[in-house]
Amino acid sequence: MDKKRFDQAEGLRRMLSGARPRVFTFISTLPREEKVAMLTNIGASLANADSSVLLLDATIGVRGTASYLDISQAVTLLHAARKEYDLEHAIRHAPQGFCMATLGRSSLQAVLRNRLQAGRLKSIFDKLINCFDVIMIDAQLSDDDDLIFPILPEGEIVIHVSDNARSIKAAYAIIKQINSREGRRSFGVLLTGASEKRTQAVYENMAKAASRYLAVSLNAIGYVPTDEYIGKAASLGKTVVDAFPKAGAAIAFRQLAGYFSCADVTSKGMGVMSH
Repeated sequence: MDKKRFDQAEGLRRMLSGARPRVFTFISTLPREEKVAMLTNIGASLANADSSVLLLDATIGVRGTASYLDISQAVTLLHAARKEYDLEHAIRHAPQGFCMATLGRSSLQAVLRNRLQAGRLKSIFDKLINCFDVIMIDAQLSDDDDLIFPILPEGEIVIHVSDNARSIKAAYAIIKQINSREGRRSFGVLLTGASEKRTQAVYENMAKAASRYLAVSLNAIGYVPTDEYIGKAASLGKTVVDAFPKAGAAIAFRQLAGYFSCADVTSKGMGVMSH
């Protein structure tokens, strides 16, 4: 499939060939601009490697990737679930090379209480995961919308964290909340703005606490080092992997893309990060 084209016929081909879609739900403990940089650089790296990618903004209001990138999302997946528009009208093409969609602009609790609409939304997810190689979901967790998980496709939940106490504490709280409400899920840990040594230490501490107090196993995905070129690229309206492909962060993002495109979501993470 052309990575810049949403083609439902490709879904049939994928199902017949037995291709396994990869779905990752990202929840970040970092400021929005750092989360967006992470998602867009991974998405661009995957697209550059000829993977068809959908970045789904499942946040509420203006906190998500779509609004930050100012990508017009007049039609959402909720509109498609209500039969107001065809699904293809909810898919947009980002200049970074991947496709984008928005789940909705308000709390999903009312939708989830409507069995018919919830079923239609689940059917839409089923179609999407058969039309793309990788689906990246920009999600959030709060008292208002934590019930989103029952209708999201199964896959790995990726916790985006940095090397500071506040971020690590928030990450542990997210894992605890999801585990208590949704039961056993696969959790990955991705650090940005950290060295390899500090990443290993942070991951080991998180993994020990999660195993001891929650009986949850964590998968170490990898890390992206602190790199001034990420900000420089953003000021140019580009990803670091496209603007500065030889930068340390660009190399790290391309390595991460290899994990998201090739790794079994139940497998261990990258190299030094394995636990």
